[in-house]
Amino acid sequence: MVDVPNKGGSLSGLTESEAREFHSIFMTSFVVFTAVAIVAHILAWMWRPWLPGPTGYKAAMDGATHYANIVLSYLT
Repeated sequence: MVDVPNKGGSLSGLTESEAREFHSIFMTSFVVFTAVAIVAHILAWMWRPWLPGPTGYKAAMDGATHYANIVLSYLT
């Protein structure tokens, strides 16, 4: 096993500037991923709530069918 000399004295082997750059890229990616996940969950909830109302999923599907018919009427 070859022993690579440690550049910056840290366990990762990164210098202070490299560690800061990696951290900024990681945090930006994490925030973007989290924002996309939140939007996806909101859209999924609007499409079909995970906790149905007293009439179950039937009421949600009635609204979806109504809007689907409106869209289809514009396409034909």
